[in-house]
Amino acid sequence: MTKTAVAPRHVRPDLKRIASWIEPGSRVLDLGCGDGTLLAYLQNDKHVVGAGVELNDEQVIAAIRRGVQVIQQNLEEGLAMFGDKQFDTVVLSRTLQSMHNTEHILREMARVARYGIVSFPNFGYWPHGWSILRGRMPVTGEMPYQWFDTPNIHLCTLKDFEDLAAALQLRITHLATFNGNKEVKLLPGWRSTLAVYRFESPPPGSSQP
Repeated sequence: MTKTAVAPRHVRPDLKRIASWIEPGSRVLDLGCGDGTLLAYLQNDKHVVGAGVELNDEQVIAAIRRGVQVIQQNLEEGLAMFGDKQFDTVVLSRTLQSMHNTEHILREMARVARYGIVSFPNFGYWPHGWSILRGRMPVTGEMPYQWFDTPNIHLCTLKDFEDLAAALQLRITHLATFNGNKEVKLLPGWRSTLAVYRFESPPPGSSQP
């Protein structure tokens, strides 16, 4: 099968930021890898050894066409197939908010890799509050669904995630926030629509709560 190349210009800015936090030649697991864009970019640009997990049939096929190794599985079933610290970095991009058991997937990420990277819509974005004051659930670019058909079941703000990370002993090392294709530096909690965090897992032998 002919591989489908990924040109850098076709990679979203948030994925490029994620890639900048990953060491060349490292082992990467991409959870909910979609069409394999991130892993294909990492394999080409940083020569990582990568694998993805994806459930959707069409996305799995697209990822394979990009030359990405994919395991087809529902993330809600956990990561039991992977060993402790089997990877250097595990990525969960724009999927955390749709997980039923948020704490469990974060603990599993910390178990299988030294570093974790997650991204999710920022519910603290100021127009969201304005929508709620007007009596409506917010509908924006990062949250384009109506309340009755949304896959997003656990929405949070930046502070909410930071509190959970602290409770799970995940040490946050990097944060990047975006509004569309632009990275937000000023007042990110209010002005960003997407948050991207990198965390370091607890050291071996520590007991997570």
